[in-house]
Amino acid sequence: MPKFLIEREIPGAGDLSAEQLQAISQKSCGVLREMGPQIQWVESYVTGDKVYCVYVAPDEAAVREHAERGGFPANRVSQIKSVIDPTTAE
Repeated sequence: MPKFLIEREIPGAGDLSAEQLQAISQKSCGVLREMGPQIQWVESYVTGDKVYCVYVAPDEAAVREHAERGGFPANRVSQIKSVIDPTTAE
């Protein structure tokens, strides 16, 4: 199943409280439950004004549908082609 990186522009994302992040996460998980097991949230990284999310999904359309249903921005959706880390150099 393809993996996607979603870039979400959310001004002040890095200043969101733990409670706000929890509420956003709960909303996302609720939408995922409605959509079924074909789309999964792997993890997200919160920066100053953006959130970068990794999802497993059948296609970009499913990722965008999740964003639309949840009311989340999906400013850029890119399919991950490879993953590398320091062990790749060995």
